[in-house]
Amino acid sequence: MQKRIWIVGVILLGISRLALAAPINIVAAENFYGELSQEIGGKEVKVQSIISNPDADPHLFTTSPSTSKALAQAQIIIYNGADYDSWIGQMLATTDKSKVIIINVADLVGVKSGQNPHLWYKPETFPKLAQVLAAKMSQLKPQNKVQIQANLKQFLSEHNQVTQAIQQTKAKYAGTQVTATEPVYGYMADAMGLKMQGLDFQWKIMNDSEPTPKMIASYQELLTAKKVKVLFYNSQVSDSITQNMQNLAKQNGIKVVGVTETMPPNMTINAWLLSGIRATNSALAKSK
Repeated sequence: MQKRIWIVGVILLGISRLALAAPINIVAAENFYGELSQEIGGKEVKVQSIISNPDADPHLFTTSPSTSKALAQAQIIIYNGADYDSWIGQMLATTDKSKVIIINVADLVGVKSGQNPHLWYKPETFPKLAQVLAAKMSQLKPQNKVQIQANLKQFLSEHNQVTQAIQQTKAKYAGTQVTATEPVYGYMADAMGLKMQGLDFQWKIMNDSEPTPKMIASYQELLTAKKVKVLFYNSQVSDSITQNMQNLAKQNGIKVVGVTETMPPNMTINAWLLSGIRATNSALAKSK
């Protein structure tokens, strides 16, 4: 009898050790949130990003049985919110919230339905999410808290370069008039002190609806009259209207900067953000 109890105890101890050693299973709706999870969790996490192709239009994403399976096995689920990835909200409707940590990034940074959903270009988004992730990971793996916190400290330290680059751009170019084919880069442009024009046109394009002739004419005038210095465009979404606007900008000597809704592969979060800021500075410096 005692031997049996001892064997059961050894088995339970082994199972417990395996559970502690297993990485935290994280599913991110978008790959930049997955990348952040990896940077904070390191080897203590296993991350799957659902939308990860930088060459595909994220608005055309459709769910699949593999998506449902991934969500069912996750310990932490991260999604953008603010109507950007409404498909995941529907899939989580029947999820047992007591068994999984669900992070709605829009709620975290105070952005509501109907507001600009491109939160990853909001400068405070990644630092806030990084701190929440570090806290949740430390709860799930308290034995690895020291390393997780060290990873967080490293990320925040590197993010200071992003903050400094934003402030330097603002000091040099604040008030400069710019526009975009969609409001993807809106939060970052605002942070750099740039004055975004043609927003009514941008929101029509983002919502896949037809701009009115008056909107199109007004937007074209921004380019032909050279009222703006830079045109930001969503390089993942292209149609005849936005392509024509890019061509018109180039014909009038207005610099064009591509931005993405999905993070390119093999980059860190801070390197990605810095590359966009540097591209913007280069365009502004060359604008006529």
